[in-house]
Amino acid sequence: MTCAETTAPTTAAASTRPAAEAAHTLTREPAPPTGRPRPWPIVAAAGTTVLLWASAFVGIRFAGHDYSPGAMALGRMATASIALSVFVAALTTGAGRRSGRPRHGTPGLGAPAPRRSGTLGLIALWGVAWFGGYNVALNAAERLVDAGTAALLVSVAPILVAVAAILVLGERLTGRLGLGMAVAFAGVALIAAGGFTGHADKLGVALAVLSAALYAFGVLLQKRLLARVDAVTMTWLGALAGTAALLPFAPALLGEIAAAPPSATLGMLYLGVFPTAIGFLTWGYVLSRWTAGRTTAATYLVPPVTVLLSWTVLGEVPAPLALLGGALCLTGVILATRR
Repeated sequence: MTCAETTAPTTAAASTRPAAEAAHTLTREPAPPTGRPRPWPIVAAAGTTVLLWASAFVGIRFAGHDYSPGAMALGRMATASIALSVFVAALTTGAGRRSGRPRHGTPGLGAPAPRRSGTLGLIALWGVAWFGGYNVALNAAERLVDAGTAALLVSVAPILVAVAAILVLGERLTGRLGLGMAVAFAGVALIAAGGFTGHADKLGVALAVLSAALYAFGVLLQKRLLARVDAVTMTWLGALAGTAALLPFAPALLGEIAAAPPSATLGMLYLGVFPTAIGFLTWGYVLSRWTAGRTTAATYLVPPVTVLLSWTVLGEVPAPLALLGGALCLTGVILATRR
């Protein structure tokens, strides 16, 4: 995923937040005290997240030659679920040892664990859409378009979040948001016309846009749920739900593991451990210590880093027209999501 990914909770009502913050704040966090210098661990965690999420687009493109979209999504999420389960178990055990008694609350930040069936059901829905549907759609897209195209098309998801906030939450359409939407979608049109490397597959573009829509849905649902459950627990449970939803692809995964070269299998395992499990945890660490504005700025670096990685690792050289389209996409997103 690039996707996206996990944050620290807050109790503020989602409907009172502007669409701009909804676009990139995958959860809500208290603003840190102003005037303090940025500690290097936070900057390092932000850079790690950007690099890992950008590498996911390249990893999908690499492993996608030997793994089908559903099988690769299942392998990735099964790996991520195991890694996250180990982390949660270690976190819970450590908290219990420090307190001298068993830990029964949330493993992440001390908030109550979700007990209502409605909340658990919505977390499961979020996990199925985010970790299941998004991954399958993106994997399928990257069989048809290059990593740079996919990353730039998915980057318009914040604008889709803003549009949904207007239509569903009744938020106001501002002039800046309208201009940003127009500029970003002009960039999408340029990319769709020629592709990032000079060739555009219309189905691949459509699947990448579907990925962006599923990402936007995940952000909006997560925005509501993180007032009820902490980010670590939600990510862990969502990953388990996404993995369960992908189990019908298990026969295909087993067959493809037997036939795939070790490098492709290692690439799939990398996607589960690093961009998914570690990427989500470092993102949560950053968002628990930075304001939404700072973290939003960090996400703008994912598509350019993806382009550079795709260029150097996969040899996918961007076409000039597509570079212009990518610049328009990022400019539009920045315009639309600035406060």
